[in-house]
Amino acid sequence: MERISLNEGGWQSRLVGEIDGEALEAIRNFATVEEAVVNEEKSQDGEMVTDLYFYHYKDVLQDTPRIAELAGIPPENTAYHHELLALYLVRDPQDTAPRLLFPLFLLIVALASFSLVIIIHNSFAVSMNARIHQFGIFSSIGATPKQIRTCLLQEAASLCALPLFVGSLLGVAGGMGLILLTNVLLRDAVQGRHESSPGYHPLILAATLLVAVATIWLSAWLPARKLSRLTPLEAIKNTGELQLRRRKSSPILSLLFGVEGELAGNALKAQRKALRTASLSLLFSFMAFTMMQCFFSLTAISTRETYFERYQNVWDIYATLKDAQVESFPETEELQGLAGVESAIVYQRAAARRLITEAQISEEMKSFGGFSQAPGQYVTQVQDGWMVNAPLVILDDNSFLAYCEQVGAAPRLDGAVVMNQIRDVTNPDFRHPVYCPYLKKDSLGEAPVSVLRQSGSEDVTAEVAVLAYTEQVPALREEYATLDYYELVHFIPASLWREIGGQLGGTNEEVCICVLGREGAALEELNALQAQIHAIVSKNHAAESENRIQKYDSNNTMFQGMMAVFGGFCVLLALIGMGNVFSNTLGFVRQRKREFARYMSVGLTPTSLRKMFCIEALVLAGRPILITLPLAVAAVGAMLKLSYVDAGEFLAQAPLVPIAVFMLAIVACVALAYSLAWRSIRKISLAEVLRDDTML
Repeated sequence: MERISLNEGGWQSRLVGEIDGEALEAIRNFATVEEAVVNEEKSQDGEMVTDLYFYHYKDVLQDTPRIAELAGIPPENTAYHHELLALYLVRDPQDTAPRLLFPLFLLIVALASFSLVIIIHNSFAVSMNARIHQFGIFSSIGATPKQIRTCLLQEAASLCALPLFVGSLLGVAGGMGLILLTNVLLRDAVQGRHESSPGYHPLILAATLLVAVATIWLSAWLPARKLSRLTPLEAIKNTGELQLRRRKSSPILSLLFGVEGELAGNALKAQRKALRTASLSLLFSFMAFTMMQCFFSLTAISTRETYFERYQNVWDIYATLKDAQVESFPETEELQGLAGVESAIVYQRAAARRLITEAQISEEMKSFGGFSQAPGQYVTQVQDGWMVNAPLVILDDNSFLAYCEQVGAAPRLDGAVVMNQIRDVTNPDFRHPVYCPYLKKDSLGEAPVSVLRQSGSEDVTAEVAVLAYTEQVPALREEYATLDYYELVHFIPASLWREIGGQLGGTNEEVCICVLGREGAALEELNALQAQIHAIVSKNHAAESENRIQKYDSNNTMFQGMMAVFGGFCVLLALIGMGNVFSNTLGFVRQRKREFARYMSVGLTPTSLRKMFCIEALVLAGRPILITLPLAVAAVGAMLKLSYVDAGEFLAQAPLVPIAVFMLAIVACVALAYSLAWRSIRKISLAEVLRDDTML
């Protein structure tokens, strides 16, 4: 949030258009608006930009259209700070970016916190239930239920006070240390990364302690209340042995393992409440880990295909200049003449509109409905046709002339080249889009002219000669018609923009430089070239630059970092489950001895008892695996369908090894817990157990 606010501003929504003083004051007095500020930097060429700040983020999407209507601003001239809003879990349906990382992070944290609360409660319940006999004796000599509850709560307080205080301080110190360590490790690895500032507000510490105390108090009070309600006779004769209220059969275990399977099934059902934390934690941990691995693998495939591989032969160095204009940028020829540079294109973006008539629409476009499915925020129907967005990409003169030769147009600086293609909007597969001609070339005349209109004020026009309509685009790291499928992109030279820019306005405040180095250039060579370019362009402008190989490495580093964070939470969940398994298997040794002695008294051998123990461990470890795998397959199938990634391509890079390792770790830890418990139980003295007068 801090990085976004510093780099892009903390505004939540934005209005583009003229707003008089009275309307601006009315906006500032709007009940949910904290502040409305005219953005002087963004307001250029007579186009006023007003940034809106709200008291509550939940009001942004609901009230911005109302405010725009109040100010007389059309809906298409409103914008939302989607990246910032998503971090406050406010999503605009028009935002096509998935932005799933933060919700996924919150989900895993919530699961971890819930599991921790459950295991604390379960630990107190196990400890107190083991002492029912003792408190029955206290009750028989006059201890009241209130005194028993007070005694148990005091024990809980004395047990948890020091760990709670020390753990909180260590958590704060560890968190700050982790942030500082992350800053040090990633300072050079991730270029342009905004460093985090460690901080911990005292109110957050107070809230943490309050929640922890409430958790401990409730976790201790619930079993203490239940225990204090037992009569002295019930408490004294209690064996502590877990028993089923009603016997249930386990047909699958009986079929697979015989009598031992039936007994193991009954034992697991009797321990269902005690093992609930373990079952949920192991299930959530394995499911979260599996989903995380599949999600990041799918994301990595998508990023590589749609970004790095797609633009591999387009750019090696990419620089952006703040507050610059392409038509008055003097260093273009110097950049294009650098050693090791195959091409260097300096360009800038601008906004414009254009009228499309019915006669100009191609037959292929008409076949999928023409403009019938176009959203009103992008396409406006007027009397003579449809008004569409016509973004301008302003190339430096040399690059534009080279582009004209590439598409077979006359190399002139007094016209535009129009990208004449549109995606079939009825085909939802965005990864493999089907394109067709946008306009009919025979309907445009022998000397076609494009009448461009100022965005937001269509009465202001500029006529531009069209040198060619083509499906080829310049070698730029740009995507066209991704959000607005109906935009008609125009490529024009800087010389022409110098003439018509005053009429159309609306240029982006950044000048972009796309440089392609020699084929096969290594990282060291690109770093040196990047330093040369940065030294040239940063003389008169604030500049940022990046190179393709370093960005690819940084992207991989960030993916690994995110996977480490999410994987850490998954491991924490697994450890919670393992801790509960060890707590139950080792904490109920006395009760299991009674149970096994009863089985031995009716003829079961130690070998059969060991087999029963193994079946319990197998079921406890195998249940989360058997539940997770089908769900994971279904979820991955849904993700593949939504992302249009081929199943074979995903399977070739599926994270099968880490998932298998995590699965085997669960099985091994459960097996270890039951192995240690068996070592304590196996030496059963039947006579000694039967002499115990509490044996029922």
